[in-house]
Amino acid sequence: MKSTLKKLLPFAVVGVISGATTVGAIQYFGHTSNNGDQSFFTTSAPTATFAGMNTGAVGDDFVKAAKTTVPAVVTIKNYQSRTANRASEQDLFDYFFGDPFGGRGQQRQKQQQAPDNMPSGMGSGVIISPDGYIISNNHVVAGANKLEVVLSNKKSYIATLVGTDPNTDISLLKIEEKGLPYLNFANSDNIDVGQWVLAVGNPLGLNSTVTAGIVSAKGRGIGILGSQGKAANPIESFIQTDAAINPGNSGGALVNTNGELIGINSAIQSTTGYYQGYGFAVPANLARKIVEDIKKFGIVQRGFLGVQSLDLSNDQLVAAYNKQYKTNLKSGSGVYVTGFGDNSGAEDAGLKKGDIITKIDSYDITDFADLSMSIGSKRPGDKVQVTYSRNGKESTTSVTLRDQKGGTSTRTKADLSIAEKIGAEFNPLNERFKTEYGLNSGVVAKNVSEGSEMAKIGIVDNYIIIEVNGKPVNSQKDVENILDKYQGNVQIKFVDDYGRIYTKGFKMP
Repeated sequence: MKSTLKKLLPFAVVGVISGATTVGAIQYFGHTSNNGDQSFFTTSAPTATFAGMNTGAVGDDFVKAAKTTVPAVVTIKNYQSRTANRASEQDLFDYFFGDPFGGRGQQRQKQQQAPDNMPSGMGSGVIISPDGYIISNNHVVAGANKLEVVLSNKKSYIATLVGTDPNTDISLLKIEEKGLPYLNFANSDNIDVGQWVLAVGNPLGLNSTVTAGIVSAKGRGIGILGSQGKAANPIESFIQTDAAINPGNSGGALVNTNGELIGINSAIQSTTGYYQGYGFAVPANLARKIVEDIKKFGIVQRGFLGVQSLDLSNDQLVAAYNKQYKTNLKSGSGVYVTGFGDNSGAEDAGLKKGDIITKIDSYDITDFADLSMSIGSKRPGDKVQVTYSRNGKESTTSVTLRDQKGGTSTRTKADLSIAEKIGAEFNPLNERFKTEYGLNSGVVAKNVSEGSEMAKIGIVDNYIIIEVNGKPVNSQKDVENILDKYQGNVQIKFVDDYGRIYTKGFKMP
């Protein structure tokens, strides 16, 4: 027995020393960590405490964050008219979460269509100011003719939709109330892979649900925003987390252990439509920029570098490019310039086809998601330092970002064209089609923007607009002439894919 104890004693001593070393290291690094998070509405804590698997304070950290977050997360109910079904919330949840019914989602929807007094879908939102501003996803509010917000204390409000941005899947709502609990925005650039996070929302109708996980990856592009044409210029640089996220979590909060907002939960990667391991959140820095634009200007201010590009980190894209253009590009890090758009600030600043963009300001560019994020968070007129490689030599130049029309100044709603205000463009209807279908007038709707006035009344691409305010239209110019400087209710007479004629309207924005 004594012999056995003598043999085990050295291992016991080593175990004690190792345990003491681990605890000491945790204490040391816990007291010296500093992530410098910056707040949007108020000053946030200068330090952040991150829970670790070996600490006894994990539960306390989660409890504190949950108590801070739950009162500021709301349920959003989306009410739609029956004829707006093609833009329904359920379709969009199938789009963002997959169809859990194995492709029978649309059939299920037709059979179980919600009555007008019942919400077509539900999601989550986050209160970001004490006077009732709420951030959520664009796909949570899309197609709604009424939005109801329910607080965690069950108090209900009818919300005003202030604005949306399909390119980032962000929306901003407002309810009339004061003294509301709200969350501060943290600096999402400071988060680290492996950091503990909480997801708070209302999944599957279960209000105020809190789940925990870690940041699994940063700057993740999954191609979801642009895959169905909802976003003309999508920005994807998601925070990936393994905290459980399900339908209903959309628009809810992803927070650090201080209860500060680091992201807006948006989608999951799943084959069933339910949680299978990974969720994706819009970073707080990008979401904050979008809501600031909507509040200040009424529209999102988007700066563009003006380059056509190839993501060198994508082996398949590089191989396809090499095959098509008989080139011999190597896969790797960075974004390869393949050309330039009209009025390109990058071309004017000296960039050339074949350059490889490696950095924007101090932000390393490893793939297209990095480039999209670094430029998408800027406004027209902003200057950025672009570092690029040309023939193996690295150089830097200053580029002034422009909007899509080449402008370098911000715009308000008053500066928008008629097509931009109502959210659609219009192509002439050929005479043969008019004759075959017995129409005397008509234009074809194109590029209908998600959440626009035209989308809200059920119009999608390829619907035919016959009349505007009782007047026949045969060109986009006709539509613009009728609505130029017009204020009041707009009446649209249109034909759907099945030849059914509707007359609907909206208030001119």
